[in-house]
Amino acid sequence: MLRIMPFTLLMIMLISPALAEDIKLNANDRVEYHQHEQKLVAIGNAVASKGNMSIKAHKLVGFYNAKNKNKISRVEAHQNVIMSSDQIKAWGDDMIYDVKADSAVLTGKPARIKTPDGEITSSGPITYWQSKRQALAQNNVIVTDKRGNKIFSDKMTAYFIKDKVEKLVIDKVDIAGNIKIVTKDGEITADSGTYFANNKIVKLFNNITINQKGNILKGDVAETDLNTGISKILSNKKGRVSGVFKETKKEKSK
Repeated sequence: MLRIMPFTLLMIMLISPALAEDIKLNANDRVEYHQHEQKLVAIGNAVASKGNMSIKAHKLVGFYNAKNKNKISRVEAHQNVIMSSDQIKAWGDDMIYDVKADSAVLTGKPARIKTPDGEITSSGPITYWQSKRQALAQNNVIVTDKRGNKIFSDKMTAYFIKDKVEKLVIDKVDIAGNIKIVTKDGEITADSGTYFANNKIVKLFNNITINQKGNILKGDVAETDLNTGISKILSNKKGRVSGVFKETKKEKSK
């Protein structure tokens, strides 16, 4: 059985004292209540909100908790999805928000998440945990900072903190799989690493190759400063550092 409920009645039901901490759901076009399936469907500039987090999309579906019919346990968003929370904003084609797990899984072509520090894109899912202030991006992941430096990898896990003015910013990013860093001065490849957003330093490990203007360094531990563009191989007391340096041609005398 399907019922189309007036907007005002829906909002009264969702913001009643018993549900004050639950999700609020509304839309411009219509909201449908599917009694047998225990779900709400909001269509047309639909918005789901909880605290300082909001999810906007063309269509939102809210599923009620199996044990508590008055609480929404999951929200699915479809078409032109935009998620906002603190200083984080994300875009994609579809999203599933699990209330109990406090996780939002965003997919798109690509999925994209933006903070004051930069932007993360992924051809695979981006999962964001609001309470843990953590995001996991998988498959062809790219981080772009304000200077235009890019970090590519198979998987990245970003950790967020609040700064002095209570804005949510990236603290660090763990990077794994087919890493490539591209700056205006060259390229670096490695197996794994960690990006520290506060000082823009990337520490890299295993099978490292640094190529700066044709000069090549290889080793197992390295550090790249995205502020200066300087990369250096560090000793790990296990292996040797090797390098190939491009000779600068001198002008022939006339």
